[in-house]
Amino acid sequence: MTAILFVTFLVLLVIGVPIAFAIAVAGVAVMVAGDVNLLIVVQRMFASTDSFPLIAVPFFILAGDLLARGSMSQTLVAFAESLLGRIRGGLSAVAVAAGMFFAAISGSGAATTAAVGATLIPELKKRNYDESSSAALVAASGCIGVVIPPSVPMVLYAVIANQSVTQLFSNGFLPGIAMGVMLIAIALYQAHKRHYPKGEKLSPKDTLLNIGRTFLRAIGAILMPLIILGGIFSGKFTPSESAAVAVIYAALISFLIYRDMSFKELGQIILGSARTSSVIMIIIACSGIFGWALANWKIPEHIATGVLSVSDNKYVLLFLIALIVLVAGIFMETSSAVILLTPVFLPLVNALGVSLVHFGLIFTIGISIGMITPPVAINLFVASSTTGLPIEKISKSVVPYLIGLIVVFLLYTYLPLFFPALVV
Repeated sequence: MTAILFVTFLVLLVIGVPIAFAIAVAGVAVMVAGDVNLLIVVQRMFASTDSFPLIAVPFFILAGDLLARGSMSQTLVAFAESLLGRIRGGLSAVAVAAGMFFAAISGSGAATTAAVGATLIPELKKRNYDESSSAALVAASGCIGVVIPPSVPMVLYAVIANQSVTQLFSNGFLPGIAMGVMLIAIALYQAHKRHYPKGEKLSPKDTLLNIGRTFLRAIGAILMPLIILGGIFSGKFTPSESAAVAVIYAALISFLIYRDMSFKELGQIILGSARTSSVIMIIIACSGIFGWALANWKIPEHIATGVLSVSDNKYVLLFLIALIVLVAGIFMETSSAVILLTPVFLPLVNALGVSLVHFGLIFTIGISIGMITPPVAINLFVASSTTGLPIEKISKSVVPYLIGLIVVFLLYTYLPLFFPALVV
């Protein structure tokens, strides 16, 4: 049954069948082969989507789209530039810092890349920064969008693995910040190597005035993650409720403070977010069929037994898992990978004695790197559409940033094993 399930899925994927239907057909094929009543198909599709935490997914997507379309991203970029723009290559550091700010608001890698890229890439080009390298940096910064909370993949993982969304969110800051620091270090090294210009030099008084002025303009955007995440961690509302608060807050400040959105534009944004959400929900529904087939024939347990027979060294096996996650990110979209592979990995992770919260972060970071690794590479496609550069050119420039993110990924994979306090 294992062969039927995975061979059917891979064949359908290779010939271009959408992943949701490939998942569903593979599950149904196993049920037919096993003479199972197909009423289970409908039952599992409904049960998979009948989950309160999943309400957070469409709301976080809508909140991210609202922020990406408005001028909020521009105010965040201006504030980041007032802090970092004076050093050599400072605008590269601003791109990463803005991505980290936006990550704490949107929960989406593509939205982070689109918002920061539309604002910063033209300015980077204007100041004679290498355009393909700048686009690659913005795309790499977008990976942080799903690591620093709120995070849609973390919500999906929490639902499937029956873990606390709050715990996953609270542990997402450290690796997200580490990814940002790594990207800034690489960007500044390249800035000195390529002799990028320094920003405008201001007196200490003017510098403070500029920081204060841009901070006041960006205060609405900066307060958003504080309100949302503060509400979650203080227990005032659940992650699902926080997603609804994010939408209301984003709409209010867009209409009342920044005044950069019409009701017609709001309708278009809602429609676009609904399309994105429906794709994810269809994948979740279809994965219920696939998941039932996995559980009924104990396929994850068999896979775990097979992998454990390769080596009895916990660190070697964890490296193999990390490698599989990275490879999965190359060929699968982030949400699809989380939904499909989490049930497969859980028995193996439990057998290794690894915290499921720690593994959730490993999975999220590893899959996020797939956003800049072709052929899927959603962030590279967003950066390409923003700049008009061919995807091949940006792909070459992204290599140093990709290596840096993989280093952070491997460090976080192993460090919590030696310092358990890193996972709370």
